[in-house]
Amino acid sequence: MLRIRLSYFALALPLCLAACAQVAPNKALPTEPTPSAWQAPVPDLPHQGHLTSLSQWWHQWHDVSLVALIDAAQAASPSLDAARARLDQAQAGLLLAQAMLGPNVDASLSSNRGRQTMLFGTPIATVTQARVGATWETDLFGQNRALRDATSLRLQGAQAAWHEARVSLAAEVANLYLGYRACDATVALLREDRESRAVTARLTQAQAEAGFATVSSAQMARSAVAEASARQRQQVAVCDIHIKGLVALTGLTESDLRRRLAASPSTSSVQAPPLAIETIPAKALAQRPDVFQAERNVAAVSRELGSAQAERYPKLSLSGTVGQMNLRMGGSGFDLSTWAIGPVTLSLPLWDNGRFDAHMADATAKYEEAAANYRAKVRQAVREVEEALVNLDSARGRLADLQSAASGYQAVYKGTQQRQQQGLASVGELEEARRTVLAAQAALTAQQRDTQLAWVSLYRAVGGGWTLDTPEMPGKHGAATQVSTK
Repeated sequence: MLRIRLSYFALALPLCLAACAQVAPNKALPTEPTPSAWQAPVPDLPHQGHLTSLSQWWHQWHDVSLVALIDAAQAASPSLDAARARLDQAQAGLLLAQAMLGPNVDASLSSNRGRQTMLFGTPIATVTQARVGATWETDLFGQNRALRDATSLRLQGAQAAWHEARVSLAAEVANLYLGYRACDATVALLREDRESRAVTARLTQAQAEAGFATVSSAQMARSAVAEASARQRQQVAVCDIHIKGLVALTGLTESDLRRRLAASPSTSSVQAPPLAIETIPAKALAQRPDVFQAERNVAAVSRELGSAQAERYPKLSLSGTVGQMNLRMGGSGFDLSTWAIGPVTLSLPLWDNGRFDAHMADATAKYEEAAANYRAKVRQAVREVEEALVNLDSARGRLADLQSAASGYQAVYKGTQQRQQQGLASVGELEEARRTVLAAQAALTAQQRDTQLAWVSLYRAVGGGWTLDTPEMPGKHGAATQVSTK
């Protein structure tokens, strides 16, 4: 770089250059085609869900335990703290970029005492000076403005990332909680199944001892009891794993968590919470914070590319000072006022040994990477919503079938119970019908859980209620924080 310093007549130069100054150019956002409509069936929502309700989805199921656990997880989550810290970093970066657009002002105060000449008869003098100086690099070609815009866009992306972390955390807690509730209900059903098989084993053993059943039949019945006991133990272990996961996410002690769960039974319904699902995929994807963050990143990298391109243009800086000086010598003193305008400095890049070309290549590669990541994120988002819709539609259909099957088996059991009371059916037949009912109820419980989890997946896939129009979010200790991007 060669710096050419001009004299004061160059004060007119900024006006000439400003007439042709342009903000560094930006690349257009890459386009990724999306289908005109969802291929999977979109569920009918009887309650007309909307984004406001969606952002607090877990409140809509009216399960106090679920609400308490998600609130605890959000208060204790390291991932949310990290997202909050990244948001603070982006905010600080924006403030720094905005500050670079204005002048730098500094002040100084100095004092010295000594002889001012080589003559021994000259009295000792004290000189005190105070000055205020300012320097300003005029952003003629928009380099600093491009950097400011880039940091503002990254701040918006960091805000969306915070919401994405919040959405993911709520979904993870809900999955573990709903899984635990279903698991706990299944343990109770397996306990009843084991007890029923134990009754059958005792009856078969008595019949074998009386000669009305074979020894192998009695052994088979005892083996069935052991098998049922093993299934119960396995299910208890699954429940414990869900508990461990909730402890890790919420920060609660295991004893406190188990006490809370035992004191507050689940009231979660398999019905849909309020959801706002746009039938047009492009509108639905606009509700996803991760897609928005990817789009903001592309725009930010584009601004940075423009800023890098502006490095080839001249830079103009202005400076000036005002000051006051006090001189005291030989019992007398006087004051002097000083001021200066300049220098005016114009920097022209002539030769940098390829640094500019390397910087441009790097910025271009970063843009291409961001654009590719954005296209991939859009495709992933479309896939996740489509899969969530398919899984939900299938889960709701299976749930209806299993509800019908459970009702039918329950009717058979009641009929067998009446026949047994009339002496037309044995106790073994009654227990067999009872176990069939328990198996159907266990399958129904599992399907109710799968249907709930399908709703959670859809909630997560459509963005969890995030919108660009809601900039407020909890601070580090739960207080609301307003994010500024201006």
